[in-house]
Amino acid sequence: MDIQLRRGLLDYSVLAVLKEKDSYGYMIIKKMDSILPISESTLYPILKRIEGNGLVVSYSVEHNGRLRKYYRLTEKGHDSLKNFVESWHEVETVINYIKGAVDNK
Repeated sequence: MDIQLRRGLLDYSVLAVLKEKDSYGYMIIKKMDSILPISESTLYPILKRIEGNGLVVSYSVEHNGRLRKYYRLTEKGHDSLKNFVESWHEVETVINYIKGAVDNK
């Protein structure tokens, strides 16, 4: 998959995982493994960026004597995810156009 396309889809995939329930990095990676595999070195910059954009907030919970950082989708994150899905029709139109050009050789 093209790196730019993958990059855009990763952000929304992380938001979709967090829409289901609050989660921490390792669990996000596990959940995404069957959808769009992601590494820690890719996930944490995404989490930092989407948190900086107000799409998620983080909080810490103690687990086995250590703090575990959880992420929660904000209202702005919910809206962003909803807007992405609503605009998918435009993406489909472009993809169908490109597919038509390829199929027609």
